[in-house]
Amino acid sequence: MFFVIQQRAVQTILVLAFYLLFAAYLPIHTHQTFYTISLFIKDLLVWMMPFTVGFFIANTVAGFEKKAPLFIVAIIIFEALSNFSCAWYSYFWGNALVDHLPSVQITTLDENFKALWRLPFVKPSWWSADKGSIVGLSLGCIAALIQNPQLIKGIHFGKKIMQIILTQFFSRLIPIFILGFAAHMYCSGILMHVFKNYGPVVLWLILAIFIYISLVFGIGAKFKIKTMIQHVKNLIPAWSIALSSGCSLSTMPWTIKGTAKNLEEPHLAEAIIPATTNIQQIGDCITNTFLCFVLYHQFFGKIPSFEIWLKFSVIFVLARFATSAVIGGAIFVMLPIYEFYLNFTPDMIAIILALNVVLDPIVTSSNVIGNGAMCRLFERVWSKMQFHNFYVMKKIKR
Repeated sequence: MFFVIQQRAVQTILVLAFYLLFAAYLPIHTHQTFYTISLFIKDLLVWMMPFTVGFFIANTVAGFEKKAPLFIVAIIIFEALSNFSCAWYSYFWGNALVDHLPSVQITTLDENFKALWRLPFVKPSWWSADKGSIVGLSLGCIAALIQNPQLIKGIHFGKKIMQIILTQFFSRLIPIFILGFAAHMYCSGILMHVFKNYGPVVLWLILAIFIYISLVFGIGAKFKIKTMIQHVKNLIPAWSIALSSGCSLSTMPWTIKGTAKNLEEPHLAEAIIPATTNIQQIGDCITNTFLCFVLYHQFFGKIPSFEIWLKFSVIFVLARFATSAVIGGAIFVMLPIYEFYLNFTPDMIAIILALNVVLDPIVTSSNVIGNGAMCRLFERVWSKMQFHNFYVMKKIKR
């Protein structure tokens, strides 16, 4: 029972259940207080975003060091294209399902319902994720090339601090964070809509992930059914551990072991998996971009334009290099990006955050098995480039 209560999804469900039980008896001021706290947390995240993105990207790039530069460049481009393809797969999948998605009826809030207070200063337009990405990428490249111990130590320290803040502080606030936006949705009538209508969306999402990962396994096995089934079986232990633990990093030894069995050069898994666990997250990419598409369509009454989605997907891919494969970390990096590039409202943020919490076991296990499948694809691409110095790759550290 104690283990179950420790799960963030369970905590969130319990908090929302108690809130809905007593919501009708609470004064408007109490609802506003919950909402104010959530907006305060969101504002802190927005101000942290450039630091978080910058340090995580710098740490990822610097961690490659200057060994096997062609291998590093190849893996970065490969992962970027993989995440980019996930974003556009979700876009076209959403377009195909647009007539089957539930509509949302937004009622007008009482004009008195607003936050009791906000931070007195406004974030300037130049303080954004793309600027943090550029700085982090530049800093990481410099550190990888010159191997200055003090610079590398500083990057590691900054990344560690950001990760602690995200995973040990903000992730623990998820139930409270969602509660405030739930209060906002309750007073607008949207909350009940979420509970009633998002079941089909989740089913469509799971089907989308299943088809995409199956296709990756198929390409890796050259669509030989027996080989494909064997590749999946080799990664089932890692998938099951990720499903129960909710953490890609803790599953890494099993992911490496299972992936190695699927490769012609097994030791290649030791180079690729540690370097890509934080950035190759098929389940996460498809889930969040698909939900972004659905919410955009629901709240704005139209699908995102090609230009909007292109700009969003580029920043989304860059931000994936800044996320941590630890429960509660990645989503907080992405929320301000959804707000800035897709004009997400507080209600939209609350819905996508709540769904991320509930779907986390499925998303994490999909990340793990998807990463193993993509490793086989990368091996095929790398072998065609006719670079066989795999002993150098074994030395590459994350």
